[in-house]
Parts: sequence; structure tokens; C-alpha cells
Amino acid sequence: MKTPDDYLHCVYSSCMDVNVQIKIGPLKGVHPVPEYDQILADPMIKFSGLHENSSADLMVECQIFSGGRPLALPVYTSHRAHNSSTTRNEWINLPLNFSDLPRDAMLAITLYDCVGATARKPVGGTTISLFSKHGVFRQGMIDLRVWPDSVADGSTQSSTPGKACHDGKKQITKLGKLAKKHREGHLPEVDWLDRLAFCKIEQIKEAEKRSSDYLYLMVEFPEVTKDGIKYSVVFYEQDGDELYQFRDHPDIVLVPDSEVLQENLVENKHHNLTRSLHRGVSDKDLKPNSLIRDKLNKIVAYPPTKQLTTEEQDMIWKYRFYLSAQKQALAKFLHCVNWELAVEARQAVDMLQQWAPMEVEDSLQLLSPVFTHPAVRRYAITRLQQASDDDLLLYLLQLVQALKYEDFYEINEAYKRMQLKESYISDNDQKEILGPSTSRSNESKNSKSDLDIEKDEDQNLATFLIQRACHNSTLANYFYWYLITECEDQEITVELDTKVREMYLTVMRMFQETLQNGCAEWQKQQQVLQCQVALIDELVKLVKSVQRENCNRKKKIEQLQMLLANSEAFKINLADFDPIPFPLDPRICIRGIVPHNAILFKSALMPLRLTFKTTEGSEYVAIFKHGDDLRQDQFVLQIITLMDKLLRLENLDLKLTPYRVLATGTKHGFVQYIDSQTVADVLNSEGTIQNFLRKRHPSETSPFGI
Repeated sequence: MKTPDDYLHCVYSSCMDVNVQIKIGPLKGVHPVPEYDQILADPMIKFSGLHENSSADLMVECQIFSGGRPLALPVYTSHRAHNSSTTRNEWINLPLNFSDLPRDAMLAITLYDCVGATARKPVGGTTISLFSKHGVFRQGMIDLRVWPDSVADGSTQSSTPGKACHDGKKQITKLGKLAKKHREGHLPEVDWLDRLAFCKIEQIKEAEKRSSDYLYLMVEFPEVTKDGIKYSVVFYEQDGDELYQFRDHPDIVLVPDSEVLQENLVENKHHNLTRSLHRGVSDKDLKPNSLIRDKLNKIVAYPPTKQLTTEEQDMIWKYRFYLSAQKQALAKFLHCVNWELAVEARQAVDMLQQWAPMEVEDSLQLLSPVFTHPAVRRYAITRLQQASDDDLLLYLLQLVQALKYEDFYEINEAYKRMQLKESYISDNDQKEILGPSTSRSNESKNSKSDLDIEKDEDQNLATFLIQRACHNSTLANYFYWYLITECEDQEITVELDTKVREMYLTVMRMFQETLQNGCAEWQKQQQVLQCQVALIDELVKLVKSVQRENCNRKKKIEQLQMLLANSEAFKINLADFDPIPFPLDPRICIRGIVPHNAILFKSALMPLRLTFKTTEGSEYVAIFKHGDDLRQDQFVLQIITLMDKLLRLENLDLKLTPYRVLATGTKHGFVQYIDSQTVADVLNSEGTIQNFLRKRHPSETSPFGI
């Protein structure tokens, strides 16, 4: 006699990566024979297996459902003849692993009979959950009630349950539960008594099935054993208790496609055929009809950020010779070119020279990261050469940022060539010391340096900006400060950021050495920039010394004014120094700061309001902020200034007053101070904005008296 095992040996379903197997056993019971009126209505029933009392050719269909939906395709048994004495005993491999089964997995079994050559008729269906109410996978043999003339219903509330109640006959149910406990080892094993008991149980079941009007299908679920120990398969899903939010009916459905990133050979072949050199001869004479012309005009009018479809790109390419007379269509044509194909890129470069020159403003988009071909970027620079210094100043900040998309190797090579030229010129000057005068040699050196910059046909964006900055002091001022903010040490987290900073440092060296080795005017500009840097450094020291004072705002203002008035507090006498162009507005030359007008604003960073004395005898008020990055403010105000000028060209004056902002570093900069009155102060003093405007700008003929 074996004692019952008190231990539960189990294994998680998520750990079993093997297919689920079900054994289909014999079918017990008597199916009603078709009536004669049914045979008359459908004569093919006479040739079915059910018309024979002795045997029937049945086929079993098994499928797993979850939540009323099938999880896999159905699996069928082999076709064989069945009678009351034949036992099927066939194992079926279902196309799902134990680890793939959900908690509510339902097994649906349908029995079919062949009716004629191609038709089939359901004999009955039954369903049973794969996991019990305690989450344990079923094991052993189970008799399932087959619902006649029905297909197995795999929904949650199944209409064909295999474990239905026995119509008040609880003896079979009770005996089945006891047999399950014995099989699981919860009852002691007595060999002679177990044989008698199970024999009697089988007799009771057979008698019940014979007296019942239902068919019963015996199925067997596999048992998991290891080293002679039986294990129960318990449902478990890792992180199954975590909650995730999702939409029941999403607008976008992600469909996995293993070929989504691969090349489409058909499209590539079509692309090569439509843009081959042989098509170029015939495309020259193509003229669009009215319908296609309207489509082309619509495509050309698209904003620069709109992505063209494949059909639109092919249309632009096909009528490229017709569109070459429209300067605004050039950017759309360049978008259509596949620059990775050498033949196509060569045709595009040839068309670039034949196209009507585009506007300077439109050429800025050719310097974006979308266009990396050197010929396109050089063309954009040739168009920018036609812009005036005032127009170039409006886009200078964006052009400095566009240096990030230039070829870094080309910039480094240009810097090396410049160094070689400088060393060659310096060697020639040393040889001429004993000959012609030094001034003559310097003059030739300066003219040579100037000539090299202007006549370089292969200019990149960096050399172009350096050339224009050297010839205009205002451009040189802003170009220097735009560069210096990009050259400062920052938190570099990406390798690309390191390369970008090295590129900006190279451009800065090129600019400084060009000024230093240029004519006297360029050398003077270099000295001015150095004086501006020295002034900014002293202002930063001034702010830090005031911020270190542990006192209230009033005391700090007094300390600020005292430091400004002290001529020996810093390396530069901030109250009176040599005139230099103001970095915020280089058209104005400043020569000192008025100490008694300097104040600190009520703010966490306490920016300084400084009143600068100009060489014309007037005053210029500006705010110096330390501890704040003004580059974003600088960019926004620059965009507003550009928009205001473009609107003025269209005779639309919005009466904007954009103030100047200049970031002199990543943590400090200047902001122009414009005397104004806040809306809150206006409402407190005048009551309404209309009263405020009526008082300061009265008009008897205008509405509201304004």
C-alpha cells in the first residue's frame, strides 16, 4: 500500500515549448438513423456512413479558441471507418505550444461524416477548456458529451459543453472525481481493491452511455512525467499581471512585414528605365497638356517640407526640360533625383547648369541636410554670392547652423591648403627682406590672400562665409559671435557632437588666421573682436563678484555701481575704455558704462541693466544676462525680424519692434533694452487699453477716437 503524496509537483506552462497533443479515443452511443423523408429530400444521405447501422466513416476536427476567436488553423484526424467495436486511439499534434496557450484556451472538437463525394455533414460537436478552474492543464482520459448535428462552439459561453451535467445522475460525476483524486495520488493505492473498483466504475459508465441518448467521445490529455514523478502543468505568464493601456479600435494597425526594408526589384527596374540616358533625348521635346501642366504647377507650389510621391517625382523628371525655365521648380527637381546612382546624378548636375537661376531665398533650402551632393551645395553658394550684405545678415544665423551639414573632411582640407599657402608666402617674404622693402612684400601678401579667397571656384559654405565676413565688419561681428557659442565646451554625449565642435573650431581658426594675415583693415577687425572678448570676460567677472555677495538686492546694486566706478577693480576700466563696436549692435561704438545707472532686475539670475556711453554722446541701454542660454531667444527674434522684413516688402507693416538678442556664450549674452509698459500697468493706470491708446494717440476722425 502506497501512502498519498502530499507534495504538488508542477511546471509552468510558459516553460514548455512543446506542442499540445490530444488523443482521440472511441465514440460511444447510438446516432439516430436518417428518416426516409430526409433521404427523399437529400438522396446523397443514403450513401453516408450514418445510413449504415454497423459503421460510419467519421473525421474529427480539432481547433483551439480563446475569447471566441480561433488561435490556429484546425487539425483533422486521418479518415477511417468506425463501428461500435473499433477504437480510434489517435494522437493529434495541435499547432500551438503550451507556452502559447492563454488562460481561457478552449478545445473545440467536431465530428464529420462524408455525404457524397465532396460534401460533409457534422455528426456532433463538443468543447472543453484546456485548463481547469484552478489553472491546471487537464490530464488523463475524459468522456465528453457530443451534441448531435452541431458544430463545436468555441465561444466563452459554449453551446456545446463537453462536461455537461448528467441530468440529476450524480453517481458518475462523483465516481469521476474520485478516480481523478486517485490518479493524482491523493488517495492511497490498494492494488486488489483498485482493480475491482475501476472495473465496477467502467461497468457503470458503459451502462449509462448505453441508456443515454447522447454520444460520448473519449479524449485523453497527455501526462507530464520526469524520473517517474508526475507533474501538473500550471498556467503562468511572465509579467501577466501588469496592466497595459491600448485602444480597442485603433486607427493605425501595425502589420509585421519582413520585406518592408528590402529593395523592391520591380520599382528599381522601373526607376532605372524611366531615367536612363536614352530617355533624355526624347524628353527634351516633351510638352505637357493642360491637365498635366496644372498638376505640375500644383507640385511646384508645394511647401518645401512636403514629401513628393513616386508618381509626382517621375512626372517632374519626365518634364524636367519643360520646367527648366521655371526657377522655383529647381528645388522640386533636385528632390526627385536619386543621388546614389551615378548616371542619374550626372544628368541632374548637367540640368543644374541649364536651369533658370533660382532666387537667393530659395537657395537656402539647398544647404539643408536633405542635399548632400557637393554640386548642389556649391550651386547654392553661387546663388548666395548674389545676395547683398544686408540680406545675408538676415540668414547668417541659419547659415552658421548649416555648417553642421557640410563635408567636414572638405573643410579640414581647405584649412590645410590655407596653411600651406600662408607658409609659402611667409617663406617668399623672408627671401625678399634683403631685396624690396618690407611694406611692399606685405602689400603683395595681403593682396594675394585677398585674391585667393575671392577667386576660389570650389568654395564651400565655410570659405564663403569667411570671405563675406572679412569684407564687412558687421557680418564679421555677428559671424564671430555665432561661431564662438558653438565652439565652447558643452556636455558632449554623442560622437557626432564632438565632430561638429571640432568643425566649428576649424572654421574659427580659418576666420581668425584670414583676418590676421589679411590687409590692415582685416587686422584691425581682428583686434576689435579681441577687445570685445576682453570686455565680455570682465563683465562676466563683474556679475560673478556681485552674485557672490550674501546680501539683499539693494546692497548688491550698490556693490555693482561701486565696482563699475572703480577703475582698478578689473583689467579694463569699465566706466571709460577705448571705443569699440558694441557686439549687440556693431553700428554703435561704445566707450564706457554709466555706473550710477546700472541696476539688477528682480529675478532669480538677477540680470544687469547697463547704460553704455556711445562715441556720439548718446546712451545705449542693454541687459547682460549670466546663467541663461540665450541662443533659443536669439533664434526666435531673428525669425521674427526676418518675417517683419518680408512682410514689409509686401506692403504689410505690422508695427513690430523686434529687439536684438546676442548670445556671447552658452551661459551669457546681451538683450536690447526697450523702454515699455506692461499690460498690467496699463490696466491699473488707465482701466482699459483703449483709454491708454486714446490718451497717447488721439484721433477725432478715427473709430474709438484712436
